Amino acid sequence: MEHTILVAEDDSGLREAISIYLKSQGYKTLLAENGKVGLDLLRKTPDVHLAIVDLMMPVMDGLTMIQEIRKTNDFPIIILSARSEEVDKINGLTMGADDYLTKPFSSMELLARVNAALRRYEQFLEMKSSSGPKKSEVLVNRGLELNSVTKEVKVEGKPVHLTPKEFMILELLMRNPGRVFSAAEIYEAIWKEDAISTETITVHIRKLREKIEENPKKPVYLQVVWGLGYKLRKETDQ
Repeated sequence: MEHTILVAEDDSGLREAISIYLKSQGYKTLLAENGKVGLDLLRKTPDVHLAIVDLMMPVMDGLTMIQEIRKTNDFPIIILSARSEEVDKINGLTMGADDYLTKPFSSMELLARVNAALRRYEQFLEMKSSSGPKKSEVLVNRGLELNSVTKEVKVEGKPVHLTPKEFMILELLMRNPGRVFSAAEIYEAIWKEDAISTETITVHIRKLREKIEENPKKPVYLQVVWGLGYKLRKETDQ
């Protein structure tokens, strides 16, 4: 399968370098100098499989671009962030990005993260398109339903849109109700690599709560066990 990757980066030298790295691995690239151009390219080229988005860009910044992408697309997004932009990096994950790279980064690290993100996305799409969902593949906890075949999530019967990473985290917790997972355990189970930083888990959990909880500050499903990690409440828990 040939993959097309959208690269939104205002530094022309870095933008071209990233394109060269990706093309060397057989990927097609679409290049944009800001978020607005990136969104225009996305509208003209619907078959985009991944986006690499710099946060600091003129005309339209990366955060706004990510927010707009997530309104209609669920493909992986990798953000580029300078070390001094910790808050912006977290905001990018909150908006719906799946991963981030801190500048400067090596070509090998970039390609490893791109390959891993696309591999997970292909698995997600393959399972989502499978026909004939089985009853045993539907996980239920109170009013929360997750179908691991169709990749659908409902709360009190209403569909909830999750990104692939959010879905995978929720499925992990729903398959193990009552079990406490540390942020590192969740990261390693979902990202399939050692957890160097777990702040992305904090952001994804917060986003999940906003989507599945009626009141995220008083969660019915997804709970923090202070100092230990996160768990999905068992149906029998009060």
